Amino acid sequence: MGWVGIDRDSAPVRELTAYLQDNNGLPGLEVVDPDDVDRVKELFYRDGYVVVRDALNEEQLEFLRGGVAREIAAILDHDSTRGGNRGSHRYSFGGANLTGHLLHCPEWAMLLDLPRVTPLVTAIFDSDDYHARGGGGDFCLPGAIEYQPLHSDMSDVREFTTKSGRKLRFGSFKDPRGLMNYRDLPPTNVVCNFFVVDSTPLNGPIRQIAGTQNSQAPIPSLEEEPAWMKLATLCPAPAGSVVLRDMRTWHGGTPNVSDEVRAIPNVEFYAPWYIEPQPRSVPREIYDSLSDHAKHVCRFIKAEPGEDLVTGVRENFGWSPFE
Repeated sequence: MGWVGIDRDSAPVRELTAYLQDNNGLPGLEVVDPDDVDRVKELFYRDGYVVVRDALNEEQLEFLRGGVAREIAAILDHDSTRGGNRGSHRYSFGGANLTGHLLHCPEWAMLLDLPRVTPLVTAIFDSDDYHARGGGGDFCLPGAIEYQPLHSDMSDVREFTTKSGRKLRFGSFKDPRGLMNYRDLPPTNVVCNFFVVDSTPLNGPIRQIAGTQNSQAPIPSLEEEPAWMKLATLCPAPAGSVVLRDMRTWHGGTPNVSDEVRAIPNVEFYAPWYIEPQPRSVPREIYDSLSDHAKHVCRFIKAEPGEDLVTGVRENFGWSPFE
């Protein structure tokens, strides 16, 4: 699937591979047991993320792997050059899909209410009345040799006009006094990214910069970013693990110079007290199959009875779910 138009045997790639093998990863990365709820909550609030082992059992992991493989193949059918929609050989699942999410897929819908994850999200929010934003995640192919710039997935209210003239508004928080911004708030969201393969120094592990969820400092560009940040990746961590992330924490993709696709499908939850405009992304037949808790968390994104959602890969497997 990967290494399209890129010489994996070139000197720069060989040098990058050796450097990552020797240096990549967070020394002493703590991978927490799912039963240690207090430690999960402590690390999430401290660092803006926490890695938890055994979030998926073997049956769930294999089911999710099958769905991930199917959706990757569907996206790559639209991109023979592997140009990606988040950089070369790098893709957003949600950005490639018509609803902006993949909760129309049963494999993603499964992630909405997992016995080893739901108690953790409930503990972080101190409530089970949270709600789902959607589900997607990303993947990078072998040959994704560039770093994705550090970024945050949230901001204060933003308004802009698309090329087609549509006026769009993102975000819900804005202090008219100008005294606070979204980084002054308690956690507004928990993003749950699941590792379907082992996270290793060479297969493009996500990097997370601890404690930046409340930082008011500007996010450094790739040119400004110090080496330690580029190497602050969540590895090693075993397949079946989940990383629970505060969406505000600085993070970014890293090079995949391995022989395997690295995918981290996700589901995203908002705190009970926070809401943003969201497209409906859960078809009625999927909604009707969910547990009572999953139905509750999907209350704002479920299709209405008789409503058909148009799903599938966008023709341009786009940079945004909006034209």
